[in-house]
Amino acid sequence: MEQILSVARGLDGVLELAPGPGSEFPEIAWGDHFFYYAPDGRVPERQQPYATIVTKDYPGDTSSDLDRPGRWRLNVHVGRTAFARLVDAVAPDPATADTVLAHPVYARQGWVSIVEPGERTAALAADLLRDAHEAARRRAS
Repeated sequence: MEQILSVARGLDGVLELAPGPGSEFPEIAWGDHFFYYAPDGRVPERQQPYATIVTKDYPGDTSSDLDRPGRWRLNVHVGRTAFARLVDAVAPDPATADTVLAHPVYARQGWVSIVEPGERTAALAADLLRDAHEAARRRAS
């Protein structure tokens, strides 16, 4: 996860929310990371993050089996065109690690997921983060 966090944190104008104990965010979000393009350091009012890292199952989103120790998932908004290019028509098990998958909840909105990016997907994951950040930057302009 540190490699992905390093890429995300190195992007110009990135705002990372990483809720934890004592924050104003709900406990379910503690330990997760939410990335926005926000050069002013404020969460955009009308924009969702362009990428997230989740470290646990959420209600209604359990198919990636993230409650197992050490599991986590990178989620990136890539748009519908890139989504069609990246995701196989035959859906693999959504808990498969190191594979680009349709996001289990937000696929229709052009989100992909990678459970535990590794040797096969780490470079692609970094590229997808950069592209999503640039798209968010363009939308903000």
